[in-house]
Amino acid sequence: MHSGSQDIRNSILAKWHESLSKYGNLFSSDSISGTSPPSVFVGSYNYPKVFVGPMVPPIHGNTSLLDSPENWKGKSLEEIINFRLNLVRGTQKIAIDQTEGRYIENLQEITMSSKPIDSDLIFQKSTTPKISLDGESAPFGPVGEIKSAKFSYTSSVKSIEKIFYDKDLKAQDAVLKLYNSGIEISKIQKCFSIGMLGQKRKLVPTKWSITATDDIISKYLTDEILDYALIDTCKVFSYTHLGNIFSVVLFPHRWIYEMIEAWYSNGVLGFGSDSEDARGIDHPPAIAGAYFAAKLGVLEYLNKQKIQAGVIILREIRPEYAIPVGVWQVREGIREAMKQNPTISETFDSALRIASQKMSISNSEWLSHGEISNMLRQKTMYDFF
Repeated sequence: MHSGSQDIRNSILAKWHESLSKYGNLFSSDSISGTSPPSVFVGSYNYPKVFVGPMVPPIHGNTSLLDSPENWKGKSLEEIINFRLNLVRGTQKIAIDQTEGRYIENLQEITMSSKPIDSDLIFQKSTTPKISLDGESAPFGPVGEIKSAKFSYTSSVKSIEKIFYDKDLKAQDAVLKLYNSGIEISKIQKCFSIGMLGQKRKLVPTKWSITATDDIISKYLTDEILDYALIDTCKVFSYTHLGNIFSVVLFPHRWIYEMIEAWYSNGVLGFGSDSEDARGIDHPPAIAGAYFAAKLGVLEYLNKQKIQAGVIILREIRPEYAIPVGVWQVREGIREAMKQNPTISETFDSALRIASQKMSISNSEWLSHGEISNMLRQKTMYDFF
């Protein structure tokens, strides 16, 4: 890890440990009372018997911001991590095909809730303050095995409730129905994870449900844009947040997509990339969930504008991104990039140069790790049509 990155990480974690005293011994207690955002989490450890439960902070009130990535624009990395580390995760070990029974049904009602839910958890033994960081899902704080749980229910989101009771609807169709009815992606992912969607229901680890939801929606949006006319010039969009710099290049071409990531590790620059055409990707991408999260963000723009384009996304992960907070920040970063005023370029080469000028990594370095971008550079603009 870059020394600057380690310093930032240490500073954030030190401040979190300071905040533990703010709540007395609640973070190392055998119980917790607070208001869940509402939030649930399904782990992947010990699959197919996984640890499942609610996430509850030691505070009451409107806690929805603690688990709402769509509303974290402008927040600092430190603020977001503190939101997350204040969530105590209760768990019980459950087989993935056990989607009925009082405990799971309680969690499904929490997930359907339209408002934060007052919650009281009693643990088998005191929780120990420790942090979960996996890079795919957002981090959270202490974990405790639940002995008993009580929840004060509020009203359900009607569109989610309707999907929940429709057991003839395939999971994929349920995801799309919720998406098209305006439900936030982070909420859809929780529904998917806690076994609320589809005909053959099962629990899905949170980090897998995040990528699955992004992938389902992306495939749907890809099918939509294939009927649209091609853009007629190159456009470059950029956005920076949370130590991540994004550049998005759109160019006149039928749908084709490549994402290239660069990061620093012990002062050494590393790269990862993957790509697809209209047939999609037929293997797990080298850059994991970020690939689908970014793809969804740019496809939403193309679909809204009713245009088709080739897309290359460059992502520079700076040392300031000291603690990974989940691939939601890639999706939200690309969504914000596509809201900016683009730089127009007449050639593909100059568009790539403009994209790389926003970053500390040279154009030639990006190109040496991009398959599609290198291939297309050999073509003229006329060839793109």
